[in-house]
Amino acid sequence: MKDQARTRGAGWWITFGAIAFGALFLVIGLIMGGVSLSYVTSAEQARGTVVSLEWSGGGSSGYSGKSRSSSGPTAHPVVEFTTREGWATTFRSSMGSNPPAYDLGERVDVLYRADSPEDAKIDGFVSLWLLPLIFTGIGLLIGGIATTVAVVIRRNRRASA
Repeated sequence: MKDQARTRGAGWWITFGAIAFGALFLVIGLIMGGVSLSYVTSAEQARGTVVSLEWSGGGSSGYSGKSRSSSGPTAHPVVEFTTREGWATTFRSSMGSNPPAYDLGERVDVLYRADSPEDAKIDGFVSLWLLPLIFTGIGLLIGGIATTVAVVIRRNRRASA
């Protein structure tokens, strides 16, 4: 009987931990989504040009085309644009990929805040919404599954009692 109670207690803690983990990821995803939404609604728009690709994570430098393997270094586009006030600004995107998502010379839409144009972002799904979507999705998935398991276990225990 003690072993059965101990097993129930351990199962409850595991389920509770999974629900808490899912809730944490959900909250982080929602906060990140709110930050992106705030950025988009308050940002200025401009057209920019990819002037170079900075490779990171593999010690490789330079651009050798899109034929790189999917593992290894990632290419971060460096974009140059002109603000509404006429200031030429360059920034390195925080989102990198392999193969590169952008080609040299490619024109991209840029979002920036007038008070800090060097903190600009490429106006695209990946740079604005991918991480919030991943965190929110993982949170909903893990939290939802754990909550469903907890409800089913509780119903089964009530039915057998």
